[in-house]
Amino acid sequence: MPDASCHVKGGVFLLHWENGKKWIFNMKTKASIYRMVTPTHLCPWGLKAFDLLKRHGFEIEDHHLTSEEENERYKKEKGVDETPQVFIDGELIGGYDALRKRLGLGPDPKEGMTYQPVIAVFSITFLMAVVECWAVQHSMVPIRIAELFVSFSMCVLGILKLRDLQSFATGFVQYDLLAQRYVPYAYVYAFIETISGAFMVGGVLTWLVAPTALVVGTIGAVSVYKAVYLEKRDLSCACVGGGSKVPLGFISLTENLMMMAMSIWMLIR
Repeated sequence: MPDASCHVKGGVFLLHWENGKKWIFNMKTKASIYRMVTPTHLCPWGLKAFDLLKRHGFEIEDHHLTSEEENERYKKEKGVDETPQVFIDGELIGGYDALRKRLGLGPDPKEGMTYQPVIAVFSITFLMAVVECWAVQHSMVPIRIAELFVSFSMCVLGILKLRDLQSFATGFVQYDLLAQRYVPYAYVYAFIETISGAFMVGGVLTWLVAPTALVVGTIGAVSVYKAVYLEKRDLSCACVGGGSKVPLGFISLTENLMMMAMSIWMLIR
């Protein structure tokens, strides 16, 4: 999709495409939407398309298709493959994706690789660590915050892997050296990470948890380094579970280095 820029001027929404083509929408331009709304089903794409039109200032005629039969009849009559269908000033725009494109917005969901899942995990686990430290000790102790941050992160990342263990294992065996030699390890890894993180929160069974996590983290770090920095392979990381679009690289290596550092710290403190 070509680049676009937009702005509001004098109550008019201006949308400029890179090739010079321009659409002009008055903030009260009329739009019509035909979407499926039944007692048992609310089309999410229809609702999102309606919301887009509303937030962009259109005057909306909202037409509900109240049954599966009515929805199929509408598609057949109009010669379209899907609903919702959006019209702007009588011109057929199309479905939700076509509307986003017409308004100069990116695809939904986002395409390609993204670090968003990892950023979300680390941001929330860091916040959890800060809040927990303050609630228990009534002060900000950097070392304790770091301990909790790593432990909470291990737990959350482990849970994400356990959410769909089969998909995680499929992604994990593509780069983990031990899992490539012994596939069942791919299924065990998620349990080790999650349980180790839980015990590290309270400093329980350090003599068992720390060495185990250290071995697992070291194998993981070596595997990621070999796959990414030596073999230059373009893979998705299984760190937030199978089927993710997080690129294998620095973030994946960081997860394992954090596990190693936490293990060493628990052993020497």
